[in-house]
This record gives sequence, C-alpha cells and structure tokens, in this order.
Amino acid sequence: MYEQIVTYGLSKKEAVKDYPFGPEALVLKVGGKMFALLSQTKGTTQVSLKCDPVIAENLREQNKAIKPGYHLNKKHWNTITVDPTFPLEDLYSMIDHSYELVFKSLTKAQREAITMRIRATES
Repeated sequence: MYEQIVTYGLSKKEAVKDYPFGPEALVLKVGGKMFALLSQTKGTTQVSLKCDPVIAENLREQNKAIKPGYHLNKKHWNTITVDPTFPLEDLYSMIDHSYELVFKSLTKAQREAITMRIRATES
C-alpha cells in the first residue's frame, strides 16, 4: 500500500521525492514545497497531508484514522494512519487536495514555469 501511495503522489505534476528529515520520512514536494509526508513503521503507513482547516476538522470527526498533523501545524495538516480498510480512493482525493493547496500557494512565476514544462513534455 505504501508504494501505491508514493506512486500516486509522484504522478502529480512535477512532484519530487525528498528526504529532509532523514531516511525514514519521505517528503513529496512540488515547487520546493511539501504536500505529503510519508512514513512506514512496522507495516503501518502514515501519510500527512495539507488540508483546508474546515475540511481537516470534518475529516477528523468522520474517521478515527485521521488525526491532527503529527509534528506539523495541526490546523492545516492531517496525519492519516492507513490500514487495509482505509479506502485508497479517499486517500487519493486527500492527496489531490493537498497538492492543489500547495500548488496554488506557489508564486505565479513558479506555477507558470511548471505549466510550461508540462506543456513542453506533452507536445
């Protein structure tokens, strides 16, 4: 499941892997900014994702596997403990939301540069 999540995150436009916190914590970034933090310990996968504060609170109320961001700004980040019962489609939707929030926070020049590079590779 961990590899599926990493593969999905890396499928986002110009997403890259980084290990700024050491070899155990994989960070996915776009434009140099983190949109996902993944770790796997004893077979348990945890994924931290940026989230709109209102949505973050609602998700926490709806699912006990979703907690305030571990070692992150708890208002803007959720940490999800993923087990085989957690629907991957729901997690992918949360990854999409996190990516979009971070992408939108990039400067206009950064967003345009990414868009231009994507168009260049598509033609």
